[in-house]
Amino acid sequence: MPDPAAILAVAIQEARLGLAEGGIPIGAAIFRADGTLLGSGHNRRVQHNDPSAHGETDAFRNAGRQRSYRDLIMVTTLAPCWYCSGLIRQFGFKTVIVGESRTFQGGIAWLKENGIAIQDLDNPECFQMMTGYIRQNPEVWNEDIGED
Repeated sequence: MPDPAAILAVAIQEARLGLAEGGIPIGAAIFRADGTLLGSGHNRRVQHNDPSAHGETDAFRNAGRQRSYRDLIMVTTLAPCWYCSGLIRQFGFKTVIVGESRTFQGGIAWLKENGIAIQDLDNPECFQMMTGYIRQNPEVWNEDIGED
């Protein structure tokens, strides 16, 4: 397995790009077990006016079709929401690296219950990006997670 902090760095760079574009700072990437990057992306809901354009779905689309996802690693700066947890479960990812889950738990417990290995790195930069964004944009954040 590749170094979790090194592959998280790719997702963090994507989150920074999203923030610079005026969007929600959530980045993701998909890797092979040998460390080969297949695709990365970031949340583009605001930029594309598309409620389905989450970081994980952007990375998934950018990775292209794969014969199987079971040996691939999903890396995301924030715990995946229910929508993205469903994608992870449906396509059979067995490993998810999470930058942080203090600001949002998403579907982590459900993924674990379904046999998916979750490694939460509790990365300070991921936490600071999200808490800063949530503080400055509570309405957009609540929209993103389906809260009123």
